[in-house]
Amino acid sequence: MSVIGRSVPRLEDPPLLRGEGAFAADISFPRQLHMRVVRAEMAHARLLAVDVSAALALPGVVAAWSGEDVATIPPIPFRATKLKGLEPYCQPILARGRVRYVGEPVAVVFAEDAALAEDAADLVLVELEELPALLDAAETPRDFDAAHATEPAIVRKAYGEVETGFAAAHAVLELDLSIGRHSGVPLETRGAIARYDAATDTLELHGTAKKQHWNRDEIARLLGRSPTSVHLFEGHVGGGFGVRGELYPEDLLVCLAALRLRRPVKWIEDRREHLVATNHSRQQRHRLRAAVDGEGRLLAIDNVFFHDQGAYVRTHGARVADMSAGLLLGPYVVPAYRATGHFRLTNKTPAATYRAPGRYEGTFVRERLMDTIAARLGIDRVEVRRRNFVPASAMPYARPLDALGTDVVLDSGDYAALLDKALARFGWEARTADVARRREAGECVGLGLGFFVEKSGLGPSDGVRISVDPTGVVELVTGAASVGQGVETALAQIAADALGVDYRRVRVVRGQTNRIEFGSGAHASRVTVMSGSATHLAGLALRDLALETAATLLQAPKESLSIADGMVCRADGPALPIGEVARALAAGTKLSRERAVPGLTTEGWFHSDHMTYPYGVHLAQVALDRMTGAVRVEHYLIAYDVGRAVNPKLVEGQIIGGFAQGLGGALFEEFRYDERGQPLSTTLADYLMPSIAEMPPLDVLVTEDAPSPLNPLGVKGAGEGGTNAVGAAIASAIDDALGNKGLVTRLPVTPREVLRLLGEIEA
Repeated sequence: MSVIGRSVPRLEDPPLLRGEGAFAADISFPRQLHMRVVRAEMAHARLLAVDVSAALALPGVVAAWSGEDVATIPPIPFRATKLKGLEPYCQPILARGRVRYVGEPVAVVFAEDAALAEDAADLVLVELEELPALLDAAETPRDFDAAHATEPAIVRKAYGEVETGFAAAHAVLELDLSIGRHSGVPLETRGAIARYDAATDTLELHGTAKKQHWNRDEIARLLGRSPTSVHLFEGHVGGGFGVRGELYPEDLLVCLAALRLRRPVKWIEDRREHLVATNHSRQQRHRLRAAVDGEGRLLAIDNVFFHDQGAYVRTHGARVADMSAGLLLGPYVVPAYRATGHFRLTNKTPAATYRAPGRYEGTFVRERLMDTIAARLGIDRVEVRRRNFVPASAMPYARPLDALGTDVVLDSGDYAALLDKALARFGWEARTADVARRREAGECVGLGLGFFVEKSGLGPSDGVRISVDPTGVVELVTGAASVGQGVETALAQIAADALGVDYRRVRVVRGQTNRIEFGSGAHASRVTVMSGSATHLAGLALRDLALETAATLLQAPKESLSIADGMVCRADGPALPIGEVARALAAGTKLSRERAVPGLTTEGWFHSDHMTYPYGVHLAQVALDRMTGAVRVEHYLIAYDVGRAVNPKLVEGQIIGGFAQGLGGALFEEFRYDERGQPLSTTLADYLMPSIAEMPPLDVLVTEDAPSPLNPLGVKGAGEGGTNAVGAAIASAIDDALGNKGLVTRLPVTPREVLRLLGEIEA
């Protein structure tokens, strides 16, 4: 029986359950120093002077730096993007000349312990001359510096005859929609521990995540070192969600300090720092026009949106704005489309990706449009979606668009079939009748839905190395990263299935750049597709090598042998442990090959030019409290087709966790600022997150009706579907409770907003 498709227990859990996890804060080295960052307290100001002398005078303080001390280190670059001209907007590791958001690093101090470093940081004097703060990305751009404006780029994507579509329209709809600024806020804040080994001239950075190899190469380049002399190590990670693992100023600062001071340097972010310094995301405003025919079918969409990037362009570049434009159309046929995305800077914390970046925003916008079409034309909300679906017969379905540098080609799917399954599982018809009855009794209740298409499996390449030792233990070395999503278990299952061993005998080594030269990390829901496919191919190659070797050892034709439970078996004779095959190869035993192979080991590589596109539907039932404005989610269903589930329980876990984050963005979470750009959400008392008390009964339906033709396993990514459509479905349900008047135009829908909308209705 194949181990793929079974919900086997996670391999990652035992050390975590025993309290033996190695998170960033758990890592320490002898003689280490502690770094504390002095941060800007104005949103926009000229930086006139930084005086660190008082801090340096404090006993136990070893060093203190301002921007002048690190002026030779270039700003942190961004990853690949087709957009030109973004380089002047990259962030220096310490501010020079001007500060552009509250929380920007201005100086750092290094001391013998963390408390002393914090005390010393308070003694650093920073002289600022306040400048007006730009806080609305929809405002006219201003000067970023003497040579550049606060609009680094405009994202443009278009195809078809948009004006012709509007000219032929039965109805034209206009929407003004916005999504509030929020972020991942993982349980574990950021941390970085650097150590320089002079004996080997090696710089180590511990506490990394997500993109270790790219970060390694950039750290080496920025510090003028060879990549082979920089090693990054990922331990356990208390949540990634897109915000952890990027290359931040603090990562460069601890590395530079370890080199200069010749002592290990440790930095652990506190929660306030995290809320003002770690990447934000989501904030966009969309002004959308759509043309439809008399049957509610889309003819054209013209969308102008404003993406609030914050103060600098960080490592993601313009990816979120690019995906917002390239993937907004989701599951629907749209004959003509034009998107104009104004990528703009403001005096807020820089923004980047957060779980389902660009799609959470785009799905809210698109699905609000579908509800508006239904209301305007008097068509059932479910029916209007059916009429616009890309049919299963059209798969693969190519759009004349690109996203993340790859053409958008929907690889497989039957959207109508999944919608039917979800409605039946949810009991949509029965709930509709029950909601109608409750409304007659005076309750404010509603149903909502949101259909979405995700993207996953971003290429172009990934590789792994698999070997078997003489005891029969399989070692799989991968450049993928583990941020809690079950990488070790999923890759072990894939390797075990291909090789014919117990998955518990597979040891997955990840997050160590000194063990494998290449790796793309964990982002864009790519690991199962890319690393998993590479693992599958390597496992098959290793199996073939084992059988070829065993054929000589057992004096039997290779075709008569098989591997099961770690044993190479003859149908009519003795069996040989796979570890013995490895031992024979390691010993250089003369076999039926031209030369001895140094052990039972092989590499596997997988290449892909296109992403895969899982898809799903969210269905919600909500009740509004007329007195308090509180929204209670009474029931929720997520149906998601992942092509093929390697471990269904891991997929369900990803969906449930993703839903909780989507719920936060729909109802609770938002970074707010006053008129001077001072952040108002700097503690978890101000930045409200859902707890278990706010989690509704959640039903998850994982289907495998549309395997991807783009990889040998047929898999698609599962990490972001739980988040993608939460805002859309809950907004739809709230609007239904309010009478389907198109009143919900912004996320999050807070109690204050609900009371305002109720007041409008009753006025």
